Amino acid sequence: MKLWKKLVAECVGTFVLVFAACGVAALTGGSLVATALAFGLVIVAMAYSVGRISGCHINPAVSLGCLLTKRMSLKEFFLYVAAQLVGGFIGAVAIFGIAKMSGLPLLGDACNAIIGGLTTGPEAKVNVGGMIASILVEAVLTCIFVYVILNVTDEKNNTAKKAGLLIGLTLTLVHLVGIPLTGTSVNPARSIATALGALIFNGNVEPLKVVWVFVVGPLIGACLAVLLFVLLHQEKEEAK
Repeated sequence: MKLWKKLVAECVGTFVLVFAACGVAALTGGSLVATALAFGLVIVAMAYSVGRISGCHINPAVSLGCLLTKRMSLKEFFLYVAAQLVGGFIGAVAIFGIAKMSGLPLLGDACNAIIGGLTTGPEAKVNVGGMIASILVEAVLTCIFVYVILNVTDEKNNTAKKAGLLIGLTLTLVHLVGIPLTGTSVNPARSIATALGALIFNGNVEPLKVVWVFVVGPLIGACLAVLLFVLLHQEKEEAK
């Protein structure tokens, strides 16, 4: 498959993820079940459509996992991430822009937030503990998500036909856990897109101040997933 087609597929997939899933989060105020299902269903839909073109990463953390397991080149990684960021931004502009133009009140902005808030106490001290906890939550949830992806898409595994469904269910699961904590990112492109959308259309700069947490956490989680995947598969090979 030509590289430009893969990049367009990643852009389209990430657009749908942000427009539809983050759209549900914004329209419902982050309803636990509705939002978790929306993210899972989008992944299933995109996996069985653009997945045959680009692999349906639509997430820089997933692309990092593929890079570290040598499933893609460094050049492809950076281009994939660029396409994901563009698609996510367009998705955020679309959903927030439509709401702004139509005067439709949104119940939320679908942005991720630090556990306990950015600051605490009467003196408004930076909530360092909350930031560290948020990074840990995102790292663990992303590790689970990317580890499942690496396994079900492994060429040695016989789950290829079910991979999209399994990945979608896993994303639903991690959202059910993470929404009450950080709003669940596990995807830097999704977090950056909604943070920029909140700034452009609502003048809310707070999500952009903490978006680094939702970039660092998922990327750490992806690295942990790769480490776990490699260690477990090495032991499997040695046992033969």
